[in-house]
Order: sequence, then C-alpha cells, then structure tokens
Amino acid sequence: MESKAAENIRGNLKADCTKCFGLCCTALNIVASSDFAMNKPAETPCSNLQKDFRCKIHKNLRAEGFKGCTVFDCLGAGQKVSQHTFDGQSWQDYPEVSQKMFRVFPIMQQLYEMIAFVAEALTYPISHSMRNQLDKQLGKLQSLTNMDADYLLALDIIGCRQPINELLLETSEYIRSELSSNVFKIKKGKQCRGIDWVGKNLKGKDLRTTDLRGAYLIAANLQDSDLRGADFIGADLRDANLRGANLSTAMFLTQMQINSAHGDNRTKLPAHIQPPLHWLSEK
Repeated sequence: MESKAAENIRGNLKADCTKCFGLCCTALNIVASSDFAMNKPAETPCSNLQKDFRCKIHKNLRAEGFKGCTVFDCLGAGQKVSQHTFDGQSWQDYPEVSQKMFRVFPIMQQLYEMIAFVAEALTYPISHSMRNQLDKQLGKLQSLTNMDADYLLALDIIGCRQPINELLLETSEYIRSELSSNVFKIKKGKQCRGIDWVGKNLKGKDLRTTDLRGAYLIAANLQDSDLRGADFIGADLRDANLRGANLSTAMFLTQMQINSAHGDNRTKLPAHIQPPLHWLSEK
C-alpha cells in the first residue's frame, strides 16, 4: 500500500457519535475514580445517556467528574457496530440484540486500534518485505471489521494481536534507528519499555527515538521535552504535562493518550492528532 493511502486510512478513523447508539456509554465498565464520578457495570446504559443517545451533561463532563468520557476515542468502531454489524438496529428498538451488540463493541474497538497502528506503520519509509507483511495484516483486519456479530464474538483477538505486535515492534526499531542515524544524527534513544516515570520531572529532556512502549508517564513533567521519533504504544499519559513538548513525529501516539494529558498551543502533535478542547481552558 502506498504511504498516502495508508495515511488517509489513519486520518479517517474518527468517531461519529451521531451514527452510534451510545455504545461507549453502555458497553464499557466504569469504575468510580478521578476520571469517573460513579461506578457503571458493563452492558448497562449510563444514567446520563438520553433516549436519543446523547449525553445530558456532555457540555459539562469534566466539571461533573467525567473527565474519562472526554478522553475516550473509539476511532469509529461505534458507528461501524451500530450501522454495519447490526444494520442500524439500535439496542433500544431491538432489545434482543443489546447484549450481543455491547459485547461486539470492545472487540471492534480493538480491531480499529490495530488498523490505526498498522496504517500508521505503512506511512513510514520501510523495507518492501516489511511493507508487504503490514499490508497483508491491514487487509485481514479490514475484512474482520465486516464480519457478522457471531464471527466477531468467536474471534481470537489475542491471536490477532500477536503477529501485528511483532511487526509493529520491528517497524519501530527500524524507523527509530533510521531517524537517529540519518535525521537527528544522534545515538538512538534508550529502551524504556514499561518504565515507571510516574510524576517524574523530565522537563526539557531530549527523548528523541526513545522506546516508551507501555511506559507509566502519569503526571510526568514532559514540558518542553523533545519526543520526536519516540514510540508511545500503550504508554499511559494521564495528566502528563506536555506543554511546549515536541511530539510532531512521535510514533503510534493516539488521540486518546493526548486527550488524557495537558498541553498548550506550543505542543507540537502529529498531523492525525488534534489538540483537545480542554487544553484551551488550561493555564
């Protein structure tokens, strides 16, 4: 696949709540915390969800203690399940499909997440062999999203993830090495996979091409840090300070990760990531 086509796929993975039956407000389990003001069991509608599938406190979610709702991003999995898998039949009008619909949603969400990562990997200058393998996996994932509910419920999602994870690791290693040697002219960033940097002061640090997969960066101070070429798959950025940070070429960074962090108009983000609205009101 040409990188431009893959870039379009990645860029078009956007949630459209007007075409979804409030699946993130029903299917998922919510635990009372600093992100959510209440407990809500999976497969149970949120008390704030209205009959038209709109949230009655949408404009005040953060003020009402539902910061986590403003962070979540299904990448379009919600409308896919609502309009394609269940052919526009809502769980309100067809209660007999509700449980199946709620169980399919998190599976579709994971497929869309994998599509996003693979499509992004295909935008990088990689070897022909690597590109062919990623292209093949992308085709499989796209085909899976069109399967019926019973097929999806029986899907071995862990088995789907394994070969993709290996390919993404290979892609990350290759691209970060290329960036270090040929673009930045530096020694490749450290392997900090899964590192615990909760609350750590990393202000102004040069973290280019660092492997931050699965890193715990909760409330870390990354202000004015250089994170170009860093790999962010699975990194926890909740309440991290990204004000003035350069993430313009950060790898496998998601909108949800950015939504959970703090930033400002100086924060540089990849083209497919939008600055969250709450950044505008933060000092």
